[in-house]
Amino acid sequence: MMWTVLLGTSVFCFAIKLLGHYIPEVWLSHPRLQRINALVPISLLSALIVAQGVVVKTHIVIDHRLAGIAVALAALFAKMPFPVVVVSAAVTSAVIFHLH
Repeated sequence: MMWTVLLGTSVFCFAIKLLGHYIPEVWLSHPRLQRINALVPISLLSALIVAQGVVVKTHIVIDHRLAGIAVALAALFAKMPFPVVVVSAAVTSAVIFHLH
């Protein structure tokens, strides 16, 4: 059963990618679609941060990961370079995890 689902999903994903090549460029250059397309990565990344940062299975948990997210947000608002944002969040999370 799992192989059937895997193969079916793979064929479906390939079909979607192939279909993307046949969409007229005029449709893709529409301003509304461009605005929506610019917001999709932001919303997906936000959902990933919430799902991985403050949720364990089906419960919201406040722990060391939330402190790392807070430090990352502060570094982003301070316009720090991306490697500094990532390292500062990781170090903060690790220190709080170690102290707890």
